[in-house]
Amino acid sequence: MKKSKEDIISSWMEKADRDLEVAKRELKLSDPLTDIICFHAQQSAEKYMKAYLIWLDIEFQKTHDIEDLVVVAGKKDPSILKFKDSGAELSVFAVEARYPEFEEPSFIDTKNAVEIAKNFKKFITKKISKNIEAINNSTE
Repeated sequence: MKKSKEDIISSWMEKADRDLEVAKRELKLSDPLTDIICFHAQQSAEKYMKAYLIWLDIEFQKTHDIEDLVVVAGKKDPSILKFKDSGAELSVFAVEARYPEFEEPSFIDTKNAVEIAKNFKKFITKKISKNIEAINNSTE
């Protein structure tokens, strides 16, 4: 059975929420693993963006570059473009952060990465929720 668009979006959002939750939990520890936190912050923002692209009916390439995803979404919703620079900040954590040559992010940079991911969540959740409400209201 084929999943509905809403189910697919929900699956992406749930995975994004889980990545963000891991980042937030780890950040609270006395000796947080900053590279792991930043990786999960990046992953959550990437997944929120992919959920949003699906909502916008935009096909996208497999990529970890959040800035690219924002630019693609911006063609249909220019308001997302305000996240272009912060998306670029997170994208570095997609691959490089997993290797030993990468310098450990500072605690301040790590907190910032989590805040950026939370901002992606807030913006995208609000956009998708508004659209769902509009659809539900139009069918009543």
